[in-house]
Amino acid sequence: ASRLINALSSEGVRWKANIENMEASRELLTGDVLLASAFISYIGPFTKSYRQKLLNDNWIPFLRKAADGESIPMSENASPRQILTNDAAIAQWNQDKLPADPVSIENGTIVTSTLRFPLMIDPQLQGINWIRNKERNNKLEIVRMTQKGMLRKLEIAMENGYALLIENLGESIDAVLNPVISRSTVKKGRKLFIKLGDSEIEFHPKFKLYLHTKLSNPHYPPEVQAEAALINFSVTM
Repeated sequence: ASRLINALSSEGVRWKANIENMEASRELLTGDVLLASAFISYIGPFTKSYRQKLLNDNWIPFLRKAADGESIPMSENASPRQILTNDAAIAQWNQDKLPADPVSIENGTIVTSTLRFPLMIDPQLQGINWIRNKERNNKLEIVRMTQKGMLRKLEIAMENGYALLIENLGESIDAVLNPVISRSTVKKGRKLFIKLGDSEIEFHPKFKLYLHTKLSNPHYPPEVQAEAALINFSVTM
């Protein structure tokens, strides 16, 4: 016991420094979380150059002067990726075949952080390959809108909290999916239900829906863009 206590005593300095760093970071959470929220909500559809411009030329300078000309409390080198994820999670995504470039990591961060269902713009099929591996233990079903029995598979996934990926969507999304994408749930007792066609289907809180298109530059109506999280997986120069 004495040897253990003596060995741990040398850690006291490091622990004390960590506590001081955490207390300092807590004071900066307001701006960091605000920046991360904007990142999740709005940056997904854009390519790398536009993302950098939004972050470095617009959002961060605005936050530096937003509090009556003073900076909202935030980290000196605020990075949404560092706020929203960690190295262990990124390493797991890379093992699941997500490319290791910065844009792909940002896309993975948005997919795993957003409360909206992701709609992936993925002409090179990098995103769909990652989802196949990421959700392989969650009974992932991959379907198309024209596939026979698609709605039944959607119902089973919703009821049981499984993952479902609808691939190769066009620019129009079938109206039957609107209540699901918008999470138009009705609470009955302790359970949530969604009206799908003429039926009310129980909505499991762990249900995951992924939407996928191979179109490189699709144009979706505003309601789809507002209710789904558009994420651009396109590889550009």
